[in-house]
Amino acid sequence: MTTSFLQFTEEKLGQAEKTELDAHFENLLARADCTKNWTEKILRQTEVLLQPNPSARVEEFLYEKLDRKVPSRVTNGELLAQYMTEAANDFGPGTPYGKTLIKVGETQRRLGAAERDFIHSASINFLTPLRNFLEGDWRTISKERRILQNRRLDLDACKARLKKAKAAEAKAAAVPDFQETRPRNYVLSASASAAEHELRLTQTEFDRQAEVTRLLLEGINSTHVNHLRCLHEFVESQTNYYAQCYQYMLDLQKQLGRFSGTFVGNAESTSPAAATSPPAVAAATVPAVPTIPVVPTIVGVPNTVAEGVLNPNEVKPPASGTRKARVLYDYEAADSSELALLADEMITVYSLPGMDPDWLIGERGNQKGKVPVTYLELLS
Repeated sequence: MTTSFLQFTEEKLGQAEKTELDAHFENLLARADCTKNWTEKILRQTEVLLQPNPSARVEEFLYEKLDRKVPSRVTNGELLAQYMTEAANDFGPGTPYGKTLIKVGETQRRLGAAERDFIHSASINFLTPLRNFLEGDWRTISKERRILQNRRLDLDACKARLKKAKAAEAKAAAVPDFQETRPRNYVLSASASAAEHELRLTQTEFDRQAEVTRLLLEGINSTHVNHLRCLHEFVESQTNYYAQCYQYMLDLQKQLGRFSGTFVGNAESTSPAAATSPPAVAAATVPAVPTIPVVPTIVGVPNTVAEGVLNPNEVKPPASGTRKARVLYDYEAADSSELALLADEMITVYSLPGMDPDWLIGERGNQKGKVPVTYLELLS
């Protein structure tokens, strides 16, 4: 170790020669270092993506190091769902606000469960292989590289000793031996022979260690193949997760669009301020047809107009000022008063006085019915 340290110090000071590795070996070392550095960065940032809370990440790290199971943690969506459900029970689950809180809370719970499944899948299929490489293969590579570095220092130290022994032997042979000091020359020659023998042994050990290290470094290609497969699995898990979230939110949007008229109607009947509130912007920009007289409700006689059930076939569109709208999402009609929609189709829309601002009358050819504003893009 002392000889290696002395050789290392002299190399840093430029006082000793250094055995250079071949270009292919140097490329393997650079590729391995690059793989290690980027794997660390990708691993850390993926952990941040899956768990933004730094305290939770530290807790999971400690549990992992202690080889203990990480306790199940409630996701933010599930916690929000719990709060919304409790709020709905306090406000009254039968009120418009309470009903909506329950529906939204249920969707948040499903989103939280989907997030939990995604985190679990990504941790097993993506994070674990990256972590295994850093804590397994890379540690082995680093250990063998340190051994190779020590073997190289020993080799260069042997080369330096042999060089000095050869120089001393040559110098002694060049000096005339008037005092018959030949035994001294024999000692110098024996010293050079010993240095040559030590150099051959050290060279053999260096070559053997270099071959071991080379094989490990060439295994980085297999590591890339494995990480590529894990990356595909991560993308598939993330795609499934976002597809689930999109479907959950689309279902929620349909539910809210379908029942929003009832909620608004109930709110207007129970809130004095609702009668003086301005109409929604989207509905205000759509021209309205003349007011339809409302027949007072007679006890025992059903009146669909008074009950707020619209029959679009009983009204006619305005002579001018109707607007075109592009459908954003598919919509399934809940009853005969609604018009089913297909994404990207074009329809004609207009509003009726006193109509829920979240709804419009839509026409497509001979078909007519109510359509939710949230599913439309109004065109000028």
